[in-house]
Amino acid sequence: MKPHKYLDVITTAFAVVLILSNITSTKILSLGWFSFDGGTILFPLAYIFGDILTEVYGYARARRVIWIGFAMNLLMVVTFWIVQKLPPAMDWGNQAAFESILGVVPRIVLGSLCAYLIGEFLNSYVLAKIKVKTQGKYLWLRALGSTVIGQFADTTVFLLIAFAGVLPWDLLWIIWVSNYIFKILVEVILLPVTYRIVAYLKKKEEVDYFDTETNFNPIKL
Repeated sequence: MKPHKYLDVITTAFAVVLILSNITSTKILSLGWFSFDGGTILFPLAYIFGDILTEVYGYARARRVIWIGFAMNLLMVVTFWIVQKLPPAMDWGNQAAFESILGVVPRIVLGSLCAYLIGEFLNSYVLAKIKVKTQGKYLWLRALGSTVIGQFADTTVFLLIAFAGVLPWDLLWIIWVSNYIFKILVEVILLPVTYRIVAYLKKKEEVDYFDTETNFNPIKL
């Protein structure tokens, strides 16, 4: 099997985007009517990477990268939790600040991990299926369609698990709408970039995978 030149680069970038998104999500931003966590600025790129992976290399390789991203997220969470629980040095007075920004909150962590897996796998599955149905035409349709479905699930699952019963429902609704609209807008704005990257990778890697006989079981590695 011919080795892929750029798959490791995309995998690394995908994992870094996920980790940075989780760290920056501890700050809630407000821009006019929109309220969203800081991770929303970068997180939509994870779905664009997911689109590119599935479009060029196929669902099976995208599935592998999704699980690698999950493992890196879990490693980050465990590391922060261990560091949080270890006693601080006597002359270090930033324990409260560390816990406030990087401290592990079980509901938020659970919501983030569940939303990530459900959203990413839906995104990859829908894109792969639409590609087969359209015989490789209309990249814009499967890129946007998969993101609309994946991000809907991701945003909904995360907010319900992490904040239902904690934040007022009207605030949750504002955050949901703000997050969802922003993520879709990023996908739309960056669609020309997605087209260029996909075309470049297909040419350089000499691959354009169609998932006609793929086992779509998400836990099959």
